[in-house]
Amino acid sequence: MRKITRRKFVKILGTGAAASMLPAFEILKKKKLNFVFILIDDMGWRDAGCYGSSFYETPNIDRLAREGMRFTDAYAAAPVCSPTRASILTGKYPARLKITNWIGGNPVGKLKPAAYLPFLPREEVTIAEALKEADYATGFFGKWHLGYQPFYPEYQGFDINIGGHEAGHPASYFYPYKSLENPYFDVPGLENGEPGEYLTDRLTDEAIRFMDQNKNKPFFLYLCHYAVHMPIQAKEMLIKKYKEKLSASGSKNAAYFVAEHNCQARIIQDNPVYAAMIQSVDESVGKIMEHLKKMKLEKNTAIIFMSDNGGLSTLPHADRSPTANTPLRAGKGWLYEGGIREPMIIKWPGVIKPNTVCSEPVISNDFYPTILQMARLPLRPEQHKDGVSILPLLLGKKKFKPRALYWHYPHYHGSGSRPSGAIRLGDYKLIQWFEDNSVELYNLNEDIGERIDLSKKMPEKTEQLRKMLEEWRYEVGALMPTENPDWVEESE
Repeated sequence: MRKITRRKFVKILGTGAAASMLPAFEILKKKKLNFVFILIDDMGWRDAGCYGSSFYETPNIDRLAREGMRFTDAYAAAPVCSPTRASILTGKYPARLKITNWIGGNPVGKLKPAAYLPFLPREEVTIAEALKEADYATGFFGKWHLGYQPFYPEYQGFDINIGGHEAGHPASYFYPYKSLENPYFDVPGLENGEPGEYLTDRLTDEAIRFMDQNKNKPFFLYLCHYAVHMPIQAKEMLIKKYKEKLSASGSKNAAYFVAEHNCQARIIQDNPVYAAMIQSVDESVGKIMEHLKKMKLEKNTAIIFMSDNGGLSTLPHADRSPTANTPLRAGKGWLYEGGIREPMIIKWPGVIKPNTVCSEPVISNDFYPTILQMARLPLRPEQHKDGVSILPLLLGKKKFKPRALYWHYPHYHGSGSRPSGAIRLGDYKLIQWFEDNSVELYNLNEDIGERIDLSKKMPEKTEQLRKMLEEWRYEVGALMPTENPDWVEESE
């Protein structure tokens, strides 16, 4: 396989940044770069201290941000899990893949939701397969939710699969991770545990074992925690800690909710059990970082941290929502910022300047080409056709050429969201609702909470973005919802 040469490296950066960053190229020449990709389930944009949370405690995630680059405008390709996970592995928009909803979900409303694939096609050459071809050891740990047998991780380029199957959440976060009522959610591959063992800890231990077994060759570790998805369960010791913290704060758990369509959105972070789950995730990050240091692999390993969709803040019964995404609007299931803007951090020792913040909009499709270039492997434009390498950003280049980001969610969601699409171009974001074809336009720079609809005041910008969104849907072959002849309008 041809590698990226010194000349190509300079071309990627541009002549202005090349001179200062050529030492990064020399680092890459010495040894293949390891990758640890930690994907959290349902973690909201504000669910870490470095993103503004004052209730949740995340010292290790915060340290990762200080030692790397923290992204303020990083997006999941969808407001739910399966589509985003597919976009990471393939470099394609979910609409192009025809995986636009969480696999298994299909509520009907005024419209019949668009059809979608219940698996990631094996014809897709995943990032794991691309790295495996370059002699990387590849390990998958945790939540898969991209199809049933034979569409498991081991058929998509991973040498090992522990915990990954078709279900979207565990039966329990405690050993043996099984349910007598519904074995569909039983987490596989985690036998020989002990009573009281916690799933986040066990997956971390399995990931560390994988690193130990492959310390003498390059590896791609994909740790996809089931946390912090429901069921909201945590270790009692940590729950007690956050209950005491909540009590000491004087919070009386007042009506900290706002209306969102026919649901309620939580706007205050005050759930002790969820906070305890976040801490366990944070401890996992710390264990991984410390083990890399112990193995003397810290300097040759890039760590990527991301969430698959926004925090679950919006439900018909508000008190069941475990987190809040304030100042972002709504949460999981919605194309408002709370549903798609994510915490994202990348640490790459010797290359990324520590404690840097990037405000350039990026999206989960971008990981595939970025990882290839970080590994000095050739791009695969026919595969990751919707992703753009963000290597220039990691190397200190401040801005991309303007590009639009797109979303397509032609489904209903239990959070109250309705079939919709969205586009962001620069500071402006347009959301289109498919039930009545209405649109909303926001300036995210001035109104991150998306409360001031500018569509009537800025008709030219509105029409420009609407047209771009419609043209994009045509280009990727997006499937649309259809009329539901059985729908009966509710009387007021």
